[in-house]
Amino acid sequence: MIHSAVLLEDLHREAAAHLLRRDGQEDVTFALWHPSQGRDRRSSIVNELVLPHDGDRLVHGNAEVMPQYVERALAEALARGAGVALMHAHPLGSGWQGMSSDDRDTEASLGPSAFGATGLPLLGMTMAGDETVAARLWVRSGPRRYQRRECESVRVIGQRLQVFFEPRLRPAPTAGRTQVRSVAAWGPTAQAMFARLRVGVVGAGNVGSIVAEILARTGIGDIRLIDFDSLEVLNLDRTLGATRLDVLLARSKVETAARAVRRSAVSRSQRVEAIEFSVAESDGFRAALDCDVLFSCVDRPWPRAVLNLMAYAHAIPVIDGGILVRTIKGERMRGAEWVAQVAAPTRRCLECVGQYDPGLVSAEREGYFDRPSYIAGLPEDHPIKRNENVFIFGVADASLEALQFLSLAVAPGGISNVGAQTYTAAAGCLSSDYSPCLSTCLYSGPDILGRGDHSGLVVTGRHETAEQTRETRRREQRRLPKRILRSGAGIGDRIIELLERRVAN
Repeated sequence: MIHSAVLLEDLHREAAAHLLRRDGQEDVTFALWHPSQGRDRRSSIVNELVLPHDGDRLVHGNAEVMPQYVERALAEALARGAGVALMHAHPLGSGWQGMSSDDRDTEASLGPSAFGATGLPLLGMTMAGDETVAARLWVRSGPRRYQRRECESVRVIGQRLQVFFEPRLRPAPTAGRTQVRSVAAWGPTAQAMFARLRVGVVGAGNVGSIVAEILARTGIGDIRLIDFDSLEVLNLDRTLGATRLDVLLARSKVETAARAVRRSAVSRSQRVEAIEFSVAESDGFRAALDCDVLFSCVDRPWPRAVLNLMAYAHAIPVIDGGILVRTIKGERMRGAEWVAQVAAPTRRCLECVGQYDPGLVSAEREGYFDRPSYIAGLPEDHPIKRNENVFIFGVADASLEALQFLSLAVAPGGISNVGAQTYTAAAGCLSSDYSPCLSTCLYSGPDILGRGDHSGLVVTGRHETAEQTRETRRREQRRLPKRILRSGAGIGDRIIELLERRVAN
């Protein structure tokens, strides 16, 4: 199991103000954290500091915690159902910090008390003078035995995404000749971060297939494509890399996109995984929780609601987009708009920005959107009946989403938040909205924000349409030999397919 830690940006700033003293001495504070369990990675989300009172610690070059401070931190954690973190400073250091013998002794001695009180491991964190944060967990390995597990990364999330990597577990790869122009554009530090990020693309259709191509050529180290759907003939006019052969071979959208990404990869170390589940199913949800950033390329309310929860409860930035086309009696285009925004702590959520109607989430979960009688009764301009995701608009929206990602991760000119952007095609103008969440927003409140698996909201469930789609695809794939012969597919296409399978294996 991989371990990672997360700090909300405001809390990172508050911790730095306390720990990095003007007199240069080390200081210490406790904090509270909540677990976020993915498929392959467990994240510890720190969302509250328990700052020391007078007499709670001694500062004499090093910092020493007093018993009453330990007891107060444990009581606060128990009251909130959280784990305990101990943060201290190495003010003269820079980059990811190792541990001194005093550091190890202090954290090892607190491990049993933290686990005994909360049932969760002690999270140790060290902040360097440049505000880089290192982290590790003290995991119970047996009676009275606790072993240190280094976190592979610490992520700071809010207006900007910062990621600090453990240099032994996640060494910075060397950029090759295929990335010379990329490094020249945003520098070696940003490129090294891109190469170590795990980015998920949820929805591998029109916008998603283009976003995946952008990520592959940018050098993103690990790309996860999440979508349960199959490729159909009607998808060919708007899905990058898809061919008639893919439809004939009953391929899933993620399998088709993954093949294209592997062909476009600019680094030999790039990895891509095709996950044939909805993000609203448990398997897809847990796979998405392993990601550092998620792209929302879906057009239904249920998966958007799931991604919105991930952005705030699990502190994973979600870059979302959407397309709206207006026509005159379905014969002539009147106008079109496409939008892109980042949902993350301190930014406006997808529900508040109006990207999905929470009232429709239950209807989709109950399967109404896949019942012809229900769809027939909806107004013609209802979002569920729209089919405007043509390629030219998909390219434009994918571009906006990619630029939102660049601002979030690189902050060109020091600007990381460019607002929720809307491009109006008829007027040819781009506008930005920086409005915060509504005062009644559930997701930005303390009961949800940074609480991970402890948020209390269950957003996943059985997805009958996804299950039926996968079963239909498997059934069609079992009939493939006869279908290929009947189709008259050329021998060249069949040779290409055999070669692709051999390369993939």
